[in-house]
Amino acid sequence: MANDLILTLNAGSSTVKLGIYEVVRTEISALASGVIDFRDAPFEIRLKHDGQSLSKPLTATLDDPNALLQESFDWLAQRFDLSRLSTIGHRVVHGGDIFTGPAVITDEVLEQIEALAELAPLHQPQSLRLIRAMRAFQPGVTQTASFDTAFHTTNDALVRRFAIPRALHDQGIKRYGFHGLSYRYIAGQLADLPQGAKVVAAHLGSGASLCAMEGGISRDSSMGFSTLDGIPMATRTGALDPGVILHLMGPLGMTLEQVETMLYRESGLLGVSGFAADSRELIASDRPEAAEAIALFCHRIAGEVARLATTLQGLDALVFTAGIGENQPEIRAKVARQLGWLGLDLDAGANAANARLISTPQSRITALVIPTDEESIIAEQAFSLKETK
Repeated sequence: MANDLILTLNAGSSTVKLGIYEVVRTEISALASGVIDFRDAPFEIRLKHDGQSLSKPLTATLDDPNALLQESFDWLAQRFDLSRLSTIGHRVVHGGDIFTGPAVITDEVLEQIEALAELAPLHQPQSLRLIRAMRAFQPGVTQTASFDTAFHTTNDALVRRFAIPRALHDQGIKRYGFHGLSYRYIAGQLADLPQGAKVVAAHLGSGASLCAMEGGISRDSSMGFSTLDGIPMATRTGALDPGVILHLMGPLGMTLEQVETMLYRESGLLGVSGFAADSRELIASDRPEAAEAIALFCHRIAGEVARLATTLQGLDALVFTAGIGENQPEIRAKVARQLGWLGLDLDAGANAANARLISTPQSRITALVIPTDEESIIAEQAFSLKETK
């Protein structure tokens, strides 16, 4: 069937995750998933399809991103008939107050996304480059944007407000929340919980945040105005006393660019440990700095769970997701121990096995491990927009 494929693209700072979906009547089904990895030379594209894992080194470099994408898609075209593409769906981190749901990318929408780039400097520029490149490669194919911030537009106005002058709030300086596509997927996986369940989901990866949901609706989030807020991450600070910024740029004489680099790329687990941003490497290390980085990470996660439970006025379930949340029992166990006073009790065996249910029968809080799937949400939203055109 012609025009029955959807391609999803999820641009990060050093990778592009991709998914290929087939439209079957009024449903979509996943055909393949993969990643274009820019972290180590030579760059590589990897794909999982029909139970096989395929990969190809790439000769192009970031000096010529269009050539890099062209080489990747030439390889994909050997396995899929890309002339069947009906829609290309993109993850876009920041939608501000403009986008409360997905959107077809028109010239006007592209300008609006670009105007929001300064609010997400680590991610938005990569998405914009990818959108423009795909316009050049596939000029006749509809492109859509799925926004991470959109899921959190249900937050109460009080939750979104900072204690700053009202005029600044009215200009858009407020809490937005991120990782919304991940949380939207998790919300759809909670049918076995009681209706209206009060849930905190912890998306723990290189970027990390938590979200308070009631009946699958976002009520609060650890991230605020930017993706720097909340808990420490691989290389990002998490919440930081603003007086530190004043001190860095005042007495210490750091420039805005130096401070931005420090906040986004030199802090978090990397900053505390002094040698590694990957929690797996830190857990395996016997260096005291590594143990301190992990302890701080877990301490801040547990503290944020308690804060979000206050917003919800209760807590029925805690969900761990994303790379760390899904695959690192040590992190989950450390967080759970700090939340024992709330009645959270993990089953050590189930936790070690990365089972879905990892709490004991006597635990007052249900603890779950649920793999996230942002790409499926992008595909579903792209399909819904295509259907309404």
